[in-house]
Amino acid sequence: MTYDKITIELTNYKKEFWNGMMKGIKGNYEDLKGGNIGNEMYVLPYDSNKKYNDLINNECVFRKIATNIKVNDSDHTIFVSDSDDTAEWKPIDSEDIKNVVDDFIKKRMGSHALSIITRMDEDIIHDSHFDTEDYLVKHFAKSFGKAEENAFINGTGVNMPIGILNDTNGAEVGVTSTKLTFNDVIALYFSLKPEYRIKGSWLINDEIAKTLYTLKDSDDNYIWNHNSNTIMGRPVYVTNSMSSTGKAIAFGDFSYYWITIRMPISARAINELFCGNQQVGYLAKEYLDGMLIRTDAIKVLQLN
Repeated sequence: MTYDKITIELTNYKKEFWNGMMKGIKGNYEDLKGGNIGNEMYVLPYDSNKKYNDLINNECVFRKIATNIKVNDSDHTIFVSDSDDTAEWKPIDSEDIKNVVDDFIKKRMGSHALSIITRMDEDIIHDSHFDTEDYLVKHFAKSFGKAEENAFINGTGVNMPIGILNDTNGAEVGVTSTKLTFNDVIALYFSLKPEYRIKGSWLINDEIAKTLYTLKDSDDNYIWNHNSNTIMGRPVYVTNSMSSTGKAIAFGDFSYYWITIRMPISARAINELFCGNQQVGYLAKEYLDGMLIRTDAIKVLQLN
């Protein structure tokens, strides 16, 4: 699936996309052909897609803390080092080069389709005061952001990304406990290598956040810095895609979770399905994948 990047930046493309096709008005739409990726799906105009990306970064925590990579291939192979390569001192005239080819493993990342169908009343769509673009872009970002975040955490890898809590390819368990204590959190922090701790972040849900916010040591010191909203000097992110039991706290360098975004979001109007209700339907899709490249970059606290 390809599209013309220049076409989607044109004013006529945006005009026909939002004022024609997405209002359920039938037509040939010659100016949209460069954005057709098949099955009558059209990529969002450049400005609309930029707005979408800004919005989804606020809806999905992982878009902020992970590494986002834009790719054109449906199947993208990523090479990462699986060893702790170290620099070595050598004589000035030395030509000795370490062979590190065998130290690399392949991580294969493809793309999965995330889709949504929504609908709106025709009289609202055709109201000159109603901003269809603004409403739908915000709606798509909110819906996709929620689904993305859950997949990046709990995804099975079957028709979806592999989440950080995946038992096989997810983060390693650093601490196991039956009741969350001050010392458990400290132990989780130090279970991570220093090079990951320095850029580490905490990922928890609301229930765990409430517990940690009031957690103290024997000297009455809070583990949560209430002024900077940090734990051990590292930022805290809250998402209810995390659980209060099982793998309840994740800490580490989330930049080692890679998100591959295949192309801009695409959409089309569905006229026939909802016409009996005097409504227009909208199908939107995005193609992406996600995977933790270094499983030791994040550790989790297991509550049994």
